[in-house]
This record gives sequence, C-alpha cells and structure tokens, in this order.
Amino acid sequence: MNNPDETAKNFFEISREAGIDRKRIAAWNAVPWYIGSGIKIRPANSTDIAAGIETLAELLQLLPKLRAIVLVGCKAQKVETHVRRVGPHLKVFTSPHPSPRVVNRNPVNRGTLLGCWRAVQSFLDA
Repeated sequence: MNNPDETAKNFFEISREAGIDRKRIAAWNAVPWYIGSGIKIRPANSTDIAAGIETLAELLQLLPKLRAIVLVGCKAQKVETHVRRVGPHLKVFTSPHPSPRVVNRNPVNRGTLLGCWRAVQSFLDA
C-alpha cells in the first residue's frame, strides 16, 4: 500500500473505500521475495509460486487472529487449494488484481474489485 506505484495506490484507495482499516491488513505475496534482475521485477512462474507457498503455513502461525485471506489476482488464486489446506479455519475470498492494467482498462473492473473488498469488510464486521 505504501509503494510508489499505481497498483499500490489502487490497493490503498479501494481498501479505504471499502471501509477496511489498513491496520487490519497484512499484505503478503504468493512469492514473498524479490524475483528480478536487480533492475526489473519479473512475473512469478509456477516454480516461484510452488516455492512461495511453502512459507504460508509458517506465516499463518504468526497471525493467530487472522480470520480471512483474500487471494488477489490470478497468480495468488493458483494457491487457493493450498491455502484452504493449511488454513481450513479461514474464510477465503478471491479478488481481481488492483494493477492499472486491470483497474484502468474497464470501469466495471474497479467496481468488481470494490465489491470483493466490501464483502471482506462485511465478513470482518460480522
């Protein structure tokens, strides 16, 4: 949410508009380490994602009050089966990615993203 890019800006604005307090969010990538050349990040591939999900169970142990996980974007949604296996007590949501390519291409996409995040907020308030 604090990165100086349009994806972070969209993530910040949409979560705020949905009413989710940023203190309630722990953002984590399916591949939680840098994958790039030192000059430019590259897209995660299936090998990267497989290695990244190995860290998820350990992360969940560090977040005992966690109630929900939002899989944001197609890459994150590839690990849904694993998430459900290591966190069967968690509510799992899926959401489009807040990248400019998704949000800015079609105004409907922003509404879809906002709807997903409002559903998360409703769950957290329940």
